Amino acid sequence: MYDIIGDVHGEADKLKELLLAMDYKLQNGVFTHNQRKAVFVGDFINRGPKIRETLQIVRSMVEKGSALAILGNHELYAIFYQLKDIEGKFYKKRNKYRLAINQTLDEFKAYPDEWKSHLKWMRTLPLFLELNGIRVVHACWNDANIEILKSTFTEGKLKKSILRQIAVNNSPLARSFWETTKGIDFELPKDLLIYDNTGTPHRTFRMKWWENHHSKTFKDISLESRFSLPDYTIPHEIIQHRELYPAKAPLVFFGHYCLKQCCSILTKNLCCVDSCVTRTGKLVAYRWNGEKSPIRENFFSFDKSPQLIDKKEIKNQKKEK
Repeated sequence: MYDIIGDVHGEADKLKELLLAMDYKLQNGVFTHNQRKAVFVGDFINRGPKIRETLQIVRSMVEKGSALAILGNHELYAIFYQLKDIEGKFYKKRNKYRLAINQTLDEFKAYPDEWKSHLKWMRTLPLFLELNGIRVVHACWNDANIEILKSTFTEGKLKKSILRQIAVNNSPLARSFWETTKGIDFELPKDLLIYDNTGTPHRTFRMKWWENHHSKTFKDISLESRFSLPDYTIPHEIIQHRELYPAKAPLVFFGHYCLKQCCSILTKNLCCVDSCVTRTGKLVAYRWNGEKSPIRENFFSFDKSPQLIDKKEIKNQKKEK
């Protein structure tokens, strides 16, 4: 069975506490469980205080076989920031990734070879997983997008030649790639701007990609927008038609959305495990035991569910190590 762990974002200490609380043992420097396997939904790096240690933990578990991991948009920012064209020049768009990965670059400043090794390893990770009855993706599962990615990345790694194609155009491949890892934004008409509380204008916002938008308001379809949206019905003319995730399709776990309520069962077959750890201080996992629909009681957090955790046992494990 699987423990699906939300976006860690460099919070190595909280990750270690969570793993110990779920009865993973630290053996020869690697966390393992004799009956379960961890699944990381991406975004291990950036933001938190111990990015380097977080990467070491996740990578060691994946290489040992005690965990699976997919790429999040933050790992991809790092990959694209370092990507060069066939002439050995960086892409112009790299600067837009710099702000997000500054902290990661600072942590690895004294370990350039280790950082190169991690970047190479990250390119071996998949963009999604189809396991025994469940699916895992970082931001959005769309069957058409997934089929494009399946037919493109056939060699078990993200080849630089294909990443270069994604870096320079707005092709169906590029759209599938970024929608899968960053979600889907609702694009407002050119004559409509929304201003946040800092006075910054916005023309797009994250939307609930699994819902039908007819007869809904802008506020209804937004997904944890950080600025207020109009509470009036979206004009039919600007509704963006998309294939919805089928109600009878396999259960999908994803992260990315930094939910205020810490995690969420969104439908009978969609579950977000991103607890927004850098804001809430809580890292969450979902302990999947074969059910077809998510169950609230299966969310697990060291901070949020003390009744499930023997803190003395954790202290004893730490002393033993």
